[in-house]
Amino acid sequence: MSDLTALEAAAFRRLLQHLRERSDVQNIDLMNLAGFCRNCLSNWLREAADAQGAPMSKDEAREHVYGMPYSEWKARFQTEASNDQLAAHKHDGHPD
Repeated sequence: MSDLTALEAAAFRRLLQHLRERSDVQNIDLMNLAGFCRNCLSNWLREAADAQGAPMSKDEAREHVYGMPYSEWKARFQTEASNDQLAAHKHDGHPD
């Protein structure tokens, strides 16, 4: 692994740690403000694994990003989106 790749990997691990610590920040907030969310990260991780010939399931990728099974994270931390959040989400052209 090159020095840059190691740095990128460390930064990604730190991002995951930060997102796990900030369970109060909902995915819809991330999508509305940054254009990506935890699910996007898990999709990108899965795509990278597939490209490396190390297939990863959707559930495995999400568990890696969330630090627990996705269903558990949703039950513990996900709140219902407000009308304002939903309107911003649709306005920005994000898929449902």
